[in-house]
Amino acid sequence: MSYPTESNRLQDLVLAVLRITTAFVFIQHATSKFFEFPMSMTNGAGSIELFSLMGLAGVLELVGGILLILGCLVRPVAFILSGQMAVAYLFFHVAQWSGWATLLTPLRNNGESAVLFCFIFLFLSVAGGGAYAMDNLRNPIPEKQ
Repeated sequence: MSYPTESNRLQDLVLAVLRITTAFVFIQHATSKFFEFPMSMTNGAGSIELFSLMGLAGVLELVGGILLILGCLVRPVAFILSGQMAVAYLFFHVAQWSGWATLLTPLRNNGESAVLFCFIFLFLSVAGGGAYAMDNLRNPIPEKQ
C-alpha cells in the first residue's frame, strides 16, 4: 500500500508551502519599512533608519525571509526570527500598548501576527525546511518510508 509515501509527500509539500508563504508575508514587513511597499510603516515619512532597532528588524526580516524562501539555513534562521518575533511581541506590542495586562491577549495589543510568526518560526527551527529546501543540496535527507 502506498498510503504512507503519499502522506509523506503531502507533508513535505505542506511544509514547503508554510515555509514559503510565511517568509513571503514576513518580507513584506521589511519592504514596508525600507521601501514603503505595499504600505508605509512611517506614515509616508520615508524609510526607516538602517542603524536603528527597526532597521535591524527590517534587515533580519528581509535577509531571513529570502533565506527561508530559498530553504537555506532554515533551522538557524528560523530560530533567530522566532526570537526576534518574541522580542517584538513583548517589548513593542505588550509593553507599548496597555502594559503587561495584555500579555495573553494579543488581539488587544495588535500582536497576533508577531505571536503567529514566532511560533511558526519556532516550528520551522525544529522541523527544518523539508524535502523542498536548498539545505538538502548540502545534506540530502533520506527517503521517508
